[in-house]
Amino acid sequence: MALALLPALPGGAADLRIEVEGLRNATGTVYAAVCVEEDFLKPACDHFGSAPASGGVVTVTGVPPGTYAVQVVHDENDNRTLDRPGFLPTEGMGFSRDAPMRFGPPRWGDAAFALPETGATVKLTMRYFQ
Repeated sequence: MALALLPALPGGAADLRIEVEGLRNATGTVYAAVCVEEDFLKPACDHFGSAPASGGVVTVTGVPPGTYAVQVVHDENDNRTLDRPGFLPTEGMGFSRDAPMRFGPPRWGDAAFALPETGATVKLTMRYFQ
């Protein structure tokens, strides 16, 4: 996941506020990626943001209106990766609309939402597997 906040884009760009609940601690950083369907679950999403885990809110600016899904990672040790020594990650992850993860990552349709030109707030719950 890229880690830089993008500056606001002129005309038709929205701000997306991502409120993350269920963080198990306030250490590290929460990274968020706002993805179109083709890039969902890949590191190639065009819109990114990050914030200290202590705040639990990430704002991504300059996102054009459209249909997206959000994926977040709680990077507790600030090594800029989702630690996964085996199959299950040791750090938290979550998806918009609290999309269910059944024996793997969620489906696009379960996480997708429409972002209007006026912007929006998405609330999601961080999940930990270890």
